[in-house]
Amino acid sequence: MTVTTPRRKRRFVSLAVAALTVTVLVSGCSTWFVDRTSSGGSDKPVAESTPSAEDVDADLRPFYDQVLTWTDCGDGLQCAEAKAPLDWTNPSESDVSLALVKHPASGPGARLGSLLVNPGGPGGSGYDFIKDSLDFAVSDALQAQYDVVGFDPRGVGRSSAVSCLTDKEMDSYLYDILPGARGSQQWLDAYTASAAQFATSCEKNSADLLGHVDTVSAARDLDLLRATLGDSKLNYLGYSYGTFLGSTYADLYPQKVGRLVLDGALDPTSSNFDVSVGQAVGFENALKAYLTDCLTKSSCPFEGSVDDGMAKIGQLIAQVDASPIRASDGRELGSSTMLTAIIYPLYNAENWSYLSDMFSDVFAGNADYAMQFADGYNGRGADGSYKDNSTEAFMAINCLDYAYTNDPATVQKQNADLVAAAPTVGPWWSYGDISCDAWPDKTTRTPHAVTAQGAAPILVVGTTGDPATPYAWAEGLAGQLSSGHLITFVGEGHTAYGTSSCVKKTVDAYFLEGTVPASDPRCTS
Repeated sequence: MTVTTPRRKRRFVSLAVAALTVTVLVSGCSTWFVDRTSSGGSDKPVAESTPSAEDVDADLRPFYDQVLTWTDCGDGLQCAEAKAPLDWTNPSESDVSLALVKHPASGPGARLGSLLVNPGGPGGSGYDFIKDSLDFAVSDALQAQYDVVGFDPRGVGRSSAVSCLTDKEMDSYLYDILPGARGSQQWLDAYTASAAQFATSCEKNSADLLGHVDTVSAARDLDLLRATLGDSKLNYLGYSYGTFLGSTYADLYPQKVGRLVLDGALDPTSSNFDVSVGQAVGFENALKAYLTDCLTKSSCPFEGSVDDGMAKIGQLIAQVDASPIRASDGRELGSSTMLTAIIYPLYNAENWSYLSDMFSDVFAGNADYAMQFADGYNGRGADGSYKDNSTEAFMAINCLDYAYTNDPATVQKQNADLVAAAPTVGPWWSYGDISCDAWPDKTTRTPHAVTAQGAAPILVVGTTGDPATPYAWAEGLAGQLSSGHLITFVGEGHTAYGTSSCVKKTVDAYFLEGTVPASDPRCTS
């Protein structure tokens, strides 16, 4: 979703990979995934996928008819690479590579086909999600009857990937303190220069790919993957941004929809600013929910009322904006990084106690704990290296998916609206569309309602207290889809399948038996 920091605009849906896999944040621990790579694997082919028969144009035939060769990549998983057109409007010009990992159906019962999974982002690695966190991504029951397939969309991770900055340059881009008061001409000039440098580096290092990583192209890739896996229809579980990819697919290929579940939904009618306001309000409300819980505990670093706590948090962000705190590694904790550190644990209520510890640490004048949270969000290791290209991919995909403006009057009104909607986080949330305004490739997409007329039933899961993808977005998407069915989880946190036993039972019954609830179950556990 969208948080604008002084260095960049980043939609916090991009935390989906971390938010879905992190259930506990521990000081000093930066390993978020179960390591499934130690068992090794080999390059020896172990299987091939027979593509389904598809009626496609001649220039697409080589892609849809390709045979995927699967190799052992450890722990019973198989890996493969598919080719897709770089430009779907000119398929014969060039191609991109798409990395896949598969957990073959493990049960004795009938195999139900492939189930493709996307963890969110944009920029999240579905390959890593399945390879490292299979048991979190899908239940044992689904693993038994589906070939569970993770994939890196174009521009991401092990697929043909966007590349922009070195690790050192990324540190500067994400963490450096901009000169001048926030919103001053000096500050705006520095922000604009940084954004332009980032865009120039991306264009230099990823010129051919950069204009072709939009979600519509990724959805067309998804149809190609469906066919090469041998499935006549798409079975798909999308989390967070993955719901946008899934609804885009349904919009393009309604007759090819099999069983689709969209958990933590984006509303495709939303503009970039709509997303920003929705998330600002979502995280403002999540902070209030955290404080309501915190104030019942003796260890809470806040006193008084929830409003008192919100005021203290606002004062803290303003304080580090005016006087950044230097961490032990020399980096400075300013308002942008502080906001990231606050928001990171809000994705899961189980992490609220660690948020209290972080607040206590910063109130004491220390920055290291907050830096760990920001590093966890940014994918930065303790050695200063970045584990993936999620920041670059996030920027490249979003700059093609949404329209941006830096008209001064519009920016001024938007900033005022954000502050009015979310008084605590809003002042630090956005400042125009500087990052994508500097982007070399512009969007051709217009936000619109997705009806997917003629599609099979689609389940849309929404959590009432979801800060990153507010519940209203799930309501909106479910209402737009001609075959949409809303599944509500009454609770806190981002997405529900991995949190709510009721939602998991409902979703599994749909994937395994095709059972569609007669009405919204309104899950509470």
